[in-house]
Formats: sequence, structure tokens, C-alpha cells
Amino acid sequence: MAFLIDDILLAPFKGVQFIAKKIQEAAQEEFLDEGAVRRDLTTLYMQLETGKITEDEFEQRENELVVKLEEIEEHKEQ
Repeated sequence: MAFLIDDILLAPFKGVQFIAKKIQEAAQEEFLDEGAVRRDLTTLYMQLETGKITEDEFEQRENELVVKLEEIEEHKEQ
């Protein structure tokens, strides 16, 4: 009987914990999506070639994406 009461009282906390875990998993999956970063790089190169962005803008954004790719690779190695 005591276990049933404990389960009832702790159910809201377990629900919040479950949701937090799912959010963390989704965020980590998004962070580790190497394909999305590569697609962003491809789009960036196309924008540079078509003149939609300047070389300075390209270099800044490219550096950010390369750093992100390096972080993903480091994380996967661990």
C-alpha cells in the first residue's frame, strides 16, 4: 500500500523528469547532426557564388560551421 501512495505522489515529478530527458536527447541529437551542418555549408557556398553574401560574411559563417563540425567530431570520438 505504501508503494502505491509513493507512486501516486511521485508521478508528477517522474513526468517532468521524463520530459526533461526527452528534451535533452532532442537537443543533443540536433547538436550532433553533422548532415545539417554540411547542408548549411553547401548553402553558404551557393550564396557566395551567387553574390547573396560578401566574402567577409562567408568567412565568418564558414568558420562558425567548421568549428561546429570539429565539436561534433570531438564529441563522437569520446
